[in-house]
Amino acid sequence: MAWFRRPHATCVMVGILAAMLAGAGTARADTPPPLPGFIHDGALTVCTNPTLPPMTFVNGTDVKAVDGIDMDIARTLAAYWHVKLTVTTMDFTGLFPSLAAGRCGLVASGIIRLPQRERNFDAVAYQDTALVIVARAGTHPLGGMAELSGRKVAVQAGTSYSARMARENEALAAAGHAPMIITAYPTEEQVVQQVLLGRAFALASQDVELAYRREQLHGRVRVIFTPPYPEYRHFALYIRKDAHDRALLEQAVATLRDNGQMAAIAQKWAITPDTTQALGATAPAFHWGTFFGALTSAAFMRGAFITLAVAVLSHLTAIAISLPMALVLNGRDCVLKTGLTAYVALFRGAPTLLQLLFIWNALPQFLPFFREAWFTPFLATWLSLSINESAYQVEINRAALLAVDPAQAVAGHALGLSRGQVYRHVIFPQALRIALPPTINAFISLLKTTSLASVISVQELLAVTQIQVARTFEFTEYYAAALVYYLAMVFFFLLVQKRVERRFSWADQYRAGTHAS
Repeated sequence: MAWFRRPHATCVMVGILAAMLAGAGTARADTPPPLPGFIHDGALTVCTNPTLPPMTFVNGTDVKAVDGIDMDIARTLAAYWHVKLTVTTMDFTGLFPSLAAGRCGLVASGIIRLPQRERNFDAVAYQDTALVIVARAGTHPLGGMAELSGRKVAVQAGTSYSARMARENEALAAAGHAPMIITAYPTEEQVVQQVLLGRAFALASQDVELAYRREQLHGRVRVIFTPPYPEYRHFALYIRKDAHDRALLEQAVATLRDNGQMAAIAQKWAITPDTTQALGATAPAFHWGTFFGALTSAAFMRGAFITLAVAVLSHLTAIAISLPMALVLNGRDCVLKTGLTAYVALFRGAPTLLQLLFIWNALPQFLPFFREAWFTPFLATWLSLSINESAYQVEINRAALLAVDPAQAVAGHALGLSRGQVYRHVIFPQALRIALPPTINAFISLLKTTSLASVISVQELLAVTQIQVARTFEFTEYYAAALVYYLAMVFFFLLVQKRVERRFSWADQYRAGTHAS
């Protein structure tokens, strides 16, 4: 303690301490903050449904160019933690299952912070919002939710709006009033479309989205009521339950708010709370430029190619799986035959969409290696559609094999052919002619079934269409362009089917004429 008795020594020590503190402060500023546990391999993986402008949407014709408030926040968080950002797009209903399965570390998709969601996940609020009831322009404002009694209200499937409207219905029933008719649709743009078409009286949405869609909606809707729901006040980022990770995320959001980055993002997207007025002027009936632009766009061509690739690969795999199954099912009773009969019944009885969602969202819960990066949405779709289609294709193959006269096999054996040679040279060629027409029909049906893959973020043709519709609200133009692509592919394979049938018909006539002569 001698330095207390020597002033000059004290000054020296104070100077040294100040320098050390300054150096430590500089080191802390340069040192990246501690990483939360949901960041793996130097990457922040974010799941989002890009159909909710301005929170998250595809900003342009490139379906990979996801933009919006949420994406800007995700990029800023990745820069804050000094990691790279990986964005995975998917259907809204798949966001939380994917988060639970560990396919993403964080969900940012314009999702409200709600207590029921926080039972299973942690949430960190980052922006204020409010739930609004929206109807067509000219509709008189409501004095309360009770005035929606007996009227149809549209909501987006997978959101909390359905449950909240159900609680309102309980209050209406208790007061002796008719309940609201709640209808759910897969995407937000489809919800708005129901109101524009008059199928629904109103819809439930968020004020931020309606403010951003002013120009797109062209004066066709207006806010008629803002319910005083205290729970619908904040958008939140969601992560898996972890107190430490939640604290680090809260610290990161607070830092971005304190240094002005959150305010800069809000200013960039020009979010204004005044959504109670009608919006603009009436839009033209059909934009031919949009229609032809979609037809020739790289996004639609790529989506059509993915649709075709999924269908071809899935059907070829289904044929390869179903052929040996058909042989067993046509054989003698055994344990394997019983198992295959159950297999066919199971996958023909369960809806294709349910099978797809089970393989993508539920399978990783039982088998963790399906959570790895190799198990992509494309691979999950391929696996699901192949299994499902094989249950139908096996019946086609089985019936075709049974249609071949058993005497053909006897004749083959009499000629000294082995069992394998009989099937290869005698039975299979004849069964092929019988099975080919229904097989092509099944493929055409599968080609259209691939549209289900949009729910797990496969960027096939329908997914590309929905993304563009969500961005522009030009429903008719983009749906018409997608229809042209689907019709072109289907008509091509119908032409192939007719040529194949004509070829086999000609071969049968030629063979019959030869025998007659």
